[in-house]
Amino acid sequence: MEGTQGKGVVLAETKKAAESVINAFKSLNANILVQEFIKEADGKDLRLFVVDGKVVASMQREAAPGEFRANIHMGGTASVIKPTSEEKKMAIKAAKAMDLKVAGVDIIRSAKGPLLLEVNSSPGLEGIEGATHKDIAGEMIKAIEKNFKSKLK
Repeated sequence: MEGTQGKGVVLAETKKAAESVINAFKSLNANILVQEFIKEADGKDLRLFVVDGKVVASMQREAAPGEFRANIHMGGTASVIKPTSEEKKMAIKAAKAMDLKVAGVDIIRSAKGPLLLEVNSSPGLEGIEGATHKDIAGEMIKAIEKNFKSKLK
């Protein structure tokens, strides 16, 4: 719901631990979102960068040893991957559902197929540009120019 770079994300490995964590956050009047832990994801997730209805770059992030969060700012590493057509469709649909022209869509691969983790309305460029060596900022500018020109007509 809010936050960045994996901060505030907690893994509760038992029901008792989950209850304790939830109660602690509730006592701070913090917003809480509970998600199922997908063990087979093995500390990996995908970030698909959507610009103007098209996936322009994608990477896999892998958590540092002993960590479950794959965020680059938490010590995770990034590598280029080729997303499946199902993953691409999911990312585009998620960005569209949130009415976003630019989005970083996080997906994990599970035994049930790809699962949507979150849609970032203000995704960072450093990790994805570093991993893919693509000019994502340039793609964003092209999309803005295209949309601006079409509004002038």
